Amino acid sequence: MSRKFNEPGALLLVNIGQLLTLRAPSGNSGPRRGADLRDLGIISDAAVLCDAGKIISVGKTSEALKDSWIKKNRRGLIEIDCSGRVVLPGFVDSHTHPVFAAPRLVDFEKRISGATYEEISAAGGGIRSSMAAVREAGKTKLSADVLSALRTFSAYGTTTVEAKSGYGLSLQSELKSLEAIRIAADKWPGTVVPTLLGAHIVPPEFENRAEEYVKLICDAMIPQAAKGRLASCVDVFCDRGAFTEEQSLRVFAAARKSGLSVRAHVSQLSRTSLERLLALAPLSLDHLDFVDDHDIELIARSATVATLVPGANYFLGLGKYPPARRLIDGGAAVALATDYNPGTSPTVSMAFVLSLACTQMKMTPAEAICAATVNGAWALGIAGRKGSLDVGKDADLAVFVVKDYREVAYWFGSNLCQEVIANGVQVTSRVR
Repeated sequence: MSRKFNEPGALLLVNIGQLLTLRAPSGNSGPRRGADLRDLGIISDAAVLCDAGKIISVGKTSEALKDSWIKKNRRGLIEIDCSGRVVLPGFVDSHTHPVFAAPRLVDFEKRISGATYEEISAAGGGIRSSMAAVREAGKTKLSADVLSALRTFSAYGTTTVEAKSGYGLSLQSELKSLEAIRIAADKWPGTVVPTLLGAHIVPPEFENRAEEYVKLICDAMIPQAAKGRLASCVDVFCDRGAFTEEQSLRVFAAARKSGLSVRAHVSQLSRTSLERLLALAPLSLDHLDFVDDHDIELIARSATVATLVPGANYFLGLGKYPPARRLIDGGAAVALATDYNPGTSPTVSMAFVLSLACTQMKMTPAEAICAATVNGAWALGIAGRKGSLDVGKDADLAVFVVKDYREVAYWFGSNLCQEVIANGVQVTSRVR
């Protein structure tokens, strides 16, 4: 999306205790799988030079300080001493729902009392309650709320956010939501990837007329979002109580016709066959709580990323988490995301998601960091410029006040992110 910030100047990070470059292992391309998911490309006592929003050089501090250009221009650089710190690529949060008007506190209490996700939805809560508030809210309020969320994301080390619509569920309100995302994105130094999620659920006015609503999505929402360049991707909730496989395939086809990428929420509440969805090459399939060995084999043979969102499982109190270990061991490319939303995962903390991935899904800290950076970038189709600290890529970095990268996932509930650089712009975070 367009940027309205001053051209970022030169930054030099030096004396980095552990620099996690996430550079691809030699000869490997595509999202990380298997053993490659544990390769963080660590450099000790490292330095990174950034200029004009890009990474210029990466290496040892001793080598950087001998560089003739740095020696000549050092006084003009903004120099950040990262002694005893861990620096990694800014997190890439590839699944969020930031356009909402209020938290769903009634749902929260009902769930505590034993109501299920589907019972709350049937009673008019869940997505439907967020829908009413978004339809009523003005674009100014929505964009201000999205911008507030984006700023909080960056305080926790996230520099790239996929942002979905999906709580308007009418032509006007879905386009309004995407416009709110664009307004907020232009005021934030990080990167926003906008996604149309008109196919979240069937709104009440189309009850028992789901086919008519799918037609509205395919014939109006998607073409207008594409024409206005309001979205780069289209998402669909393909699951029990939402949209069928056939309906989801039609949404995918309409998105492709309009030149947009596709992704899907799938197999969160019940198993959905993945073969035909994968045939349309979605960038990612998300949630995947209910997948079998055949599904995993299909994902592993594809370029599609399996995006897991354990924050939702935690907040819903499900006790069951996505089968990350089986997916990784089966050869699938796995990403992690917050699923930030007002009903099932109200968190912006990727570090907390990393902790859940390690403790509840038995991913190693290295696998979790890789899944939250470079594989998140692959899940958004932007790995050419995001997710790793390679020369020429966007200067997105997060500095953590820890000595060992494993501590990022270890100290759950704390924000140890001290400094964030997004597209070369320095953002200071309060250390918690």
